[in-house]
Amino acid sequence: MDKVIAGRFDVVVVGGGTAGLAGALTLARARRSVLVLDAGSPRNAPAARLHGYLGHDAGSPAGLLERGRAEAAGYGAQIRTGAAGTAIAADREPDGGFLIRCGDGSAARARRLLVATGLVDELPPVPGLRARWGRDVLHCPYCHGWEVRDLPLAVLAASRTGPLAVHQALLWRQWSDRVTLLAHTWRPGAPERELLAARGIAVAEGEVTGLAVDADDRLSGVVLGEGAAAAPCRALVVAPRFTARAGVLTGLGLPLTTVERDGAVLGTCVASDPQTGATALAGVWVAGNVTAPMEQLAGAAAQGVRAAAALNADLVEAETRRALRAYRGDPG
Repeated sequence: MDKVIAGRFDVVVVGGGTAGLAGALTLARARRSVLVLDAGSPRNAPAARLHGYLGHDAGSPAGLLERGRAEAAGYGAQIRTGAAGTAIAADREPDGGFLIRCGDGSAARARRLLVATGLVDELPPVPGLRARWGRDVLHCPYCHGWEVRDLPLAVLAASRTGPLAVHQALLWRQWSDRVTLLAHTWRPGAPERELLAARGIAVAEGEVTGLAVDADDRLSGVVLGEGAAAAPCRALVVAPRFTARAGVLTGLGLPLTTVERDGAVLGTCVASDPQTGATALAGVWVAGNVTAPMEQLAGAAAQGVRAAAALNADLVEAETRRALRAYRGDPG
């Protein structure tokens, strides 16, 4: 039997990243009782520094979350870390609230849910990518472009994301004039090759079979199979598959939506109202990468704030309806 965490919270926030903590802070400042369930596995954990977040550029990702937890807790939000957020399932309660079961055997009751569980970056099946992810295997130029400016860069194409790789190569050309598109398992046609050539982007044929790393543990290039010459690079750009961490929502019957761009499937997300984060399921809001896979830290934080404000307004409306019934002496 679940050990129920004392009390019934106005809101349980599932996910303790930037979006979840921004939402929790907003709700706690609105004098709501808030519980944050944090699995402790932020998407940007491999990155040494965060970039592009005004006031926090080059700061520590872990440090930002630590400050965020302290700020939310300072207004009364409760935060449970570790196993509390690792395996969560949820069931609707008869009164319209939710019962959230946690991986450590505990459970919490809530009137509303804000889910900000983020996503998982699924990398192409090339040996060595995962170990260097967030260091010199990258995907976002706005997050990492400045740090690798003017260096030789390579962009990995694949049958799943070929046209998107051309878009990536053209985009990363803004940061370096030494960009190579690795055809890998995709063959660009004449129109794509002309676009690349116009920007001085080379095309390297041959499937990528591994990475080359120098004595200082820095990426020096990629290994190409079938006798092709190695392609030098100091950073390798890939297009991961963005898979929403949405077990708590699929357990409630809320399906995932496929995300596509330029004819390529980028991954999955939870569909929501772009302004409020409201989902198709009454009482449930989402924020951050679980609903917007391409969003960066600043945008994720803004989504958390907007969703929290909409969620609080929904609670106020419900409380007002209840108060009006009581005022009129309506027992229903």
